[in-house]
Amino acid sequence: MSETIVSDDLEELTQQLLDHHNAKSSTQKEGEKPQQLLDEVSFEGVARYIKSGRCKNIIVMSGAGISTSAGLPDFRSKNTGLYNSLQKYNLASPHLMFEIRYFKERPEPFCTLAKALYPGVFKPTPCHYFIRLLGEKNLLLRDYTQNVDTLDVIAGVPEELLVEIHGSFSTAHCIDKSCHKEHSSKWVKDEIFADRIPKCDDCGALIKPDISFFGEVPVKKWHDTPKEDFPKCDLLIVMGTTLIVQPFTSLINTVPATTPRLLINYEMSGKRCCVSRHL
Repeated sequence: MSETIVSDDLEELTQQLLDHHNAKSSTQKEGEKPQQLLDEVSFEGVARYIKSGRCKNIIVMSGAGISTSAGLPDFRSKNTGLYNSLQKYNLASPHLMFEIRYFKERPEPFCTLAKALYPGVFKPTPCHYFIRLLGEKNLLLRDYTQNVDTLDVIAGVPEELLVEIHGSFSTAHCIDKSCHKEHSSKWVKDEIFADRIPKCDDCGALIKPDISFFGEVPVKKWHDTPKEDFPKCDLLIVMGTTLIVQPFTSLINTVPATTPRLLINYEMSGKRCCVSRHL
């Protein structure tokens, strides 16, 4: 999934986080300078901070850009974005693919897109293994990913440390709320790759991988963890995301004022991270 899905639930949660952060920030004494954690504002300075033993609660926020080197095209790059391959459907807006109402009427565009995203087609990149390494070193507080390609899981990031904000392809259910039967993700994948539209064998309704569409409630874990995680974060690493779509973007401003924020992205992105560099 790209950086596209926004819902009232997510916006409300992020506003709560921002309000909580602002309330805590207001308690800082006027004129008091925040503690400096980096000895140098650079990648090297971040590396030394990680090695110092003072950095123990790293949060990673990632987007489609960390998977492009695996061969998976992102959603915004000109001429290579996934949306460009769907021009034959004459979509009024690319976002329609992720509208649950549109999916019910015309599931073909999403199923075409799903072929390019399904797990098993691509392998993890060094970015995914870096996140896993942080977990192995007991430095990773949480990995928040906008992606649904499950490459974090394949790389070995522990499930308890991972928040797939938009869900994933690992499970699938009937979209009829009165049925909601779970179906094998392998069977759904086989149907899609055979150019068939997966339908429930009980009620005949469409089956969709458990990724969040517009008009659907976001994954529960998204609601449960940010309020606990971000106030404890002592290093925020943002990779492969444009940081222009709310409410995901606002989370970078909910960490403590002293927390270094490292942005790694191919193009210019957010303006407020403390370290950024074009790669």
